[in-house]
This record gives sequence, structure tokens and C-alpha cells, in this order.
Amino acid sequence: MKLITYIFNENQKVGKLENGVIFEILNFKSVQEIIENNELKGLEFSNDSCLLNEVKLLSPIPNPKRSIICLGKNYKDHAIEMKDKISEEVFIPKYPIYFSKMVDQAIGTEEEVLSYFAHSRTFDYEVELAVIIGKKGKNIGVNEAKDYIFGYSIGNDFCMRELQKDHFQWMKGKSLDTHTVMGPSIVTADEISYPPALEIKAYVNDEMRQLSKTDNLIFNLDYIISDFSKDTTLLPGDIIFTGTPAGVGMGFTPPKFLRPGDIVKCEIEGLGQLINYIK
Repeated sequence: MKLITYIFNENQKVGKLENGVIFEILNFKSVQEIIENNELKGLEFSNDSCLLNEVKLLSPIPNPKRSIICLGKNYKDHAIEMKDKISEEVFIPKYPIYFSKMVDQAIGTEEEVLSYFAHSRTFDYEVELAVIIGKKGKNIGVNEAKDYIFGYSIGNDFCMRELQKDHFQWMKGKSLDTHTVMGPSIVTADEISYPPALEIKAYVNDEMRQLSKTDNLIFNLDYIISDFSKDTTLLPGDIIFTGTPAGVGMGFTPPKFLRPGDIVKCEIEGLGQLINYIK
């Protein structure tokens, strides 16, 4: 099932998307509530429907309850391309590199993303598989991890590289307003074979920049969920951005940073497209 949050007739609604047709969900007001109640089988749908091109899609979880959990350098090719960019040596992590994106409002597909071009010229993109946690868990076993996944989405971990470098910790450079992007929907876990081996791509102005598969992660989903949950409780609706493959703007020589007017399109097989306009 593809769950969406959308605006129709100036009202925010939640629904399921099937072949370009939207059916409103009547007994829940948000995707977050659906996740917390784990009630996919109990969803009540309107008899009426509308078309996808009649609505404005929002991020499926417009206001995450907690910061986004992110993985750094979780594709080997991306770790290699960062040589002399973030660090002087090729650094393949032995343990997951966790950081967070502080977010009050996540934005969705077809929305504008601020470049802050008057202040910085190092604005970058990162397509990522987003994993949405479905139930509360702590000290989750590796073999149990998949049972805690509610679904998947596409994330774009927009970031300001100079802030990422200047402050050593990455949170500031990753947390500017409008720089947390997710969508177009959440595809429930039952729709995707496990572990996900999905083609993942990013384009800037129709130029393909990133291409990989989601099973090329250094630390796979079982490991990430089990490891992060050690003595730390995961909650329904928690979002994990699992890392990005090679091809980010900073990885090129010379770098190919984003500029106002650029269009960034992220695609993950089975999850759709996430398109944003750089302002």
C-alpha cells in the first residue's frame, strides 16, 4: 500500500494511492497515527476518490516527531569519493556513522528547497532509502529487525557542505530549513522484497549523478536497526536515512554543487520519484 499526505480542496488529508487514484482514509488524521496504531487492516476508505493530478502531495510525515536518524558513508563508493573532500584519506567505517537532521517540517515532492545562495555556494544533494519504524523496540535482534519496519520512502539529505566541514559534527550543515525532504509516499513493507535490493538514482537537470542499488549498503538494515536500538528505544514513526551512493556534487572534480533554478530528481525502484526545485 502507498500511503500519502495531501492537500485537496484546501484540506489536509491522508489516503492511499493506487494507479494514480487516491482514496481518502477516514478513521485516521495522519500517517503517523496509522503507524502508531499499526492498523493497516482496519483502515476505512471513502467511497469517493480523486486523481493524483488534482492534489498537492506533502511529505507523507510532514512533521516528524523526532529528528531523522542518518547514516554517513554507508556506501563504499561514496566513502571513496569523499577522499580529500571531508577527510584526507579514504575512510571506510568499521562502525556505522550516525548523525541527525533536526527537523520540524519535512517537505515533499514538487516543492521548493531553499539554496541560501546569498550565504553559501556548497549546497549538495544525497538520494537515500528512508526506512520508517513501525513499532516500539529496544535491543532488537538482527533476525528481528525486519519486523520493526513499517515501510519505505525516498529521502533527499540536502546539506550545506561548508557548514558540515566547519562545525566538524554534521548536524548544523544537515539541518537548514527545507533541507529534509521525503516522499512521494510511504510504501508499506509488505510491498517490497526483503532485504530491499532496489535501484537508486539521482538526477540534476536530467543529468544522472547517482546510480546504485540499496543492497550495496556497508551496514544493512538488519544491522542498523539492531545496532542503533542497543539501549536506545526506537519509536513508531522514527525515520532512518540509510546513506547515499557515489555521485554527490562534492564528489566531482571540480564539484557540481546546486544552484538556484536546478531541478533534483531522486528515484528508487518501486518507491517512485521525489522531485524538488532549487530556489
